[in-house]
Amino acid sequence: MRTSGTGRRAVAAVGAVLAVLVLALLPPAAQASAAQASAAQASAAQASAARARASGPTVALSQSEGGKGGEITVSGAGWKPGALLMLLICGQGEPGKGVIGGTNSCANTLGRAATVDAKGAFSQKMPVAEPPKPCPCVVHVAGVTGQQDVVDVAFTVAGHPTAPLPEASGTGRLAVLASVRLEGSSGVLVWFGAPARREVAFTVGNLGQTPVKDPVFQVGTSHGVFSPQYEERQWRGTIKAGEKAQIRLPVELTAGAYGDYEVSVKYAGKVLVDQPWGVGRPWGVTLFWLLLAVVVPAALFRIGMAVVDRVRPGGAAGSRSGHRGRRRALVRTPETGPAPARDEPTATTVLPWFTPDSAPSAPSEISPTTKGHQ
Repeated sequence: MRTSGTGRRAVAAVGAVLAVLVLALLPPAAQASAAQASAAQASAAQASAARARASGPTVALSQSEGGKGGEITVSGAGWKPGALLMLLICGQGEPGKGVIGGTNSCANTLGRAATVDAKGAFSQKMPVAEPPKPCPCVVHVAGVTGQQDVVDVAFTVAGHPTAPLPEASGTGRLAVLASVRLEGSSGVLVWFGAPARREVAFTVGNLGQTPVKDPVFQVGTSHGVFSPQYEERQWRGTIKAGEKAQIRLPVELTAGAYGDYEVSVKYAGKVLVDQPWGVGRPWGVTLFWLLLAVVVPAALFRIGMAVVDRVRPGGAAGSRSGHRGRRRALVRTPETGPAPARDEPTATTVLPWFTPDSAPSAPSEISPTTKGHQ
């Protein structure tokens, strides 16, 4: 006999009431024990999920070998809840080395997608397909949204050809995963026109399938409408597929530069970073030119005055003595004593622009003009 929906709901309600009554009839100690057991189970489940997430995502296969047309079950744990995953069977791959050639080596048409549940686990069935590249093969599980982790598990496709793994080539695919910032500060010398220096710091992730070793970036700065002038900066290290790394590259402007600049970082011909940089005016240079405009004319004026004093007739000492002699000649004192005798020579005042030898002499007593009068 088939039970209707109303009857099923009534049975469920009766069962719930009976469960409540049974719990109510239990002694307090038994109720506490049941509550503790339930809490312990919940905490154990949470701890297990936390340990799984801390140890990283894992993937397990229902079988390690299968032939074309068969089916396997792929399950995993420790993934981020709600993440969307992509499941593929790929050739030229090996755990720890990734898939050489990327998804071009995978059977993309027969791939499957899986969504991680609230506990960080998933389980998905997928058909066994022959990839376009020879084995060794792997089941490739990669996060599409919500998580970017990649896990490869070895898998053998029965009847598929095998070949040695080729050497990994290519530059990988680096993408910026976090915000970009300029680190460092300007010193006192920058205020006087020294070149401003900073470090551009950013986090990149390798979204490709090949590791990137010692990548070479191009760092450039632009101002206004001018295009950036790039210089190569090499970062030492290896970024494996699916991993991320912190990159720090030095950047420097020319001496005396100020205004709004743009810092750009390129890799493999693609611009990864565009970060503005505002540089203050070097006011120390302006202050220096102002002081120079005041000090130089004052120094020239003092030098000119010293030269004038040097080339003046008679020199500085002669000019001072000449001025004192003229002042004494102009001052007349009253005559209190006897008049000087005629035969006594009279003092002659020498003008400052005549030498004593060329100065005009007074008429002598024996000159023809004064002899008759005597």
